[in-house]
Amino acid sequence: MRKRTLLAVLLCLMAPAFLFAQTYNIVIKGGHVIDPKNNIDGPMDIAVKDGKIALVAKNIDAKNGVQVVDATGMYVTPGLIDIHVHVFRGPNVDQQYMNGPNSVPPDGFTFRVGVTTVVDAGCAGWRTFADFKKQIIDVSQTRVLAFLNVVGEGMRGGPFEQNLKDMDARLSAECAKKYPDDIVGFKLAHFSGHDWTPVKTGVEAGKICNMPFMVDLGGANPALPLDSLFLHYFNPGDIFTHCYGQLGASRESIVDVSTGKMRPFMDAARKRGITFDVGYGGISLAYSQAIPAVKEGFYPDAISTDLHIGSMNGAMKDQLTCMDKFLAMGMDLKSVINASTWRPAQIIKRPELGHLSVGSEADIAILSLRSGEFGLFDYTGQKLDADKKIECQMTIRAGRIVYDLNGIATPVVAPRRRS
Repeated sequence: MRKRTLLAVLLCLMAPAFLFAQTYNIVIKGGHVIDPKNNIDGPMDIAVKDGKIALVAKNIDAKNGVQVVDATGMYVTPGLIDIHVHVFRGPNVDQQYMNGPNSVPPDGFTFRVGVTTVVDAGCAGWRTFADFKKQIIDVSQTRVLAFLNVVGEGMRGGPFEQNLKDMDARLSAECAKKYPDDIVGFKLAHFSGHDWTPVKTGVEAGKICNMPFMVDLGGANPALPLDSLFLHYFNPGDIFTHCYGQLGASRESIVDVSTGKMRPFMDAARKRGITFDVGYGGISLAYSQAIPAVKEGFYPDAISTDLHIGSMNGAMKDQLTCMDKFLAMGMDLKSVINASTWRPAQIIKRPELGHLSVGSEADIAILSLRSGEFGLFDYTGQKLDADKKIECQMTIRAGRIVYDLNGIATPVVAPRRRS
């Protein structure tokens, strides 16, 4: 027994020191951390262990990491949160966003731009959510949450989304309560006409579950008055998406096109706690709205893409391009990061997300600002010239490197799908 003990001691003494020094799975060195929740905006290192943020400090010894990421000259932020996407991709070509061809599979569009969490904006309704969960949510590496459509069929298209008989606050609330880990609120999309019943239905579902309600007005002639929506129907915390859209007489805009100024009720709406989401989409952001609004200090609460087949190759492109445009319009970088991380987490009432606090799940984006000459255009053809563009160098999801653009991790380990 004594010989065995002595042999064990000798083997320990002979073993390489790094076997005992590697306290963390990943150490990120030399980056500039922007973490709005914790008011961090400066050089910091981050250590990750067992899928969680283990330490945020000025100088963490690189020897303590199994993998070391050199983030020198880069920004380290919480994983980005896109609260308006359409990802219920499916084979039914006669449908639209609900289990149809207009949606996209999330993992193909998230990690390469630093996004670790998306919120599907109403593709599924209370009739179809179980299929969405099984088909998309449960098999995606991206964290997929959802606004549940108040229409039972969801965003199936055409007359389905105009069917008042398929809109039900009680059944929507019951579905949300059945899937509390997945559903974060309710959505109304594309309803056209002057009937406020669909809005009332969504507001009621939100009240029952204490969840936000997101509205995309489908259009009416004359347009439904936004001051009524914000100040009479909405509850504080409810969300107006496509907030910088300008779609003519069918939908009122937040900037009065005749004066170029914010409409007078907008200040009261924001003070009341109404939330404003970009929801960029194919034609849902016009510089003629966004530039004067930002100039007046009306920043979005959430920068989001409205990602789908019809938007991803147009002016919108992706989350980072949307962020680029708000930088070019005058928002500072910290505000842009906040509107893409911590503020969206607050909007969907998921305070465990969107920050780099010790103990939180390690969702991290490492971004660089590339210098050059860039043209950032909207769907009308108006272009902003920019000299900087955000590029994603690495994405970490739940403590695993899932995207590494230029091999900045040592040793480089190719990201792989979980078994």
